[in-house]
Amino acid sequence: MKRYPLRSGYGFAPPARSRRRPLDCYDGCFTRGFVTAACISAFQDVAPPAGRPALRRVVRHGLQGGTALVAGTRAANAVRRGDYLSALTAAAAGAAGVMIIERLLRPSQGREDKEKVHG
Repeated sequence: MKRYPLRSGYGFAPPARSRRRPLDCYDGCFTRGFVTAACISAFQDVAPPAGRPALRRVVRHGLQGGTALVAGTRAANAVRRGDYLSALTAAAAGAAGVMIIERLLRPSQGREDKEKVHG
């Protein structure tokens, strides 16, 4: 049994937890958002044998979900601190990130029509 230094008159107590680093609340935030959005996207409006276009859509939605979750977390923390400019900046950066991912990974119109015919 591990013995801890005496902190009170009631017996031994574990050491106090160390202070959290400022960015601890963001550890794994993107990964949580990515996995959550990808899981939701994987089975929406898709026939069971999902092909390459469906995988691309799942990745796109996953990246957007991770980006949105990080932005939302940062904005919520900023609002809690009363830093409304940082909250607005986080929300705008998140929206811009989602839009950039959409434009980079969205199928082009010609490719989308071809995928509908073959898919």
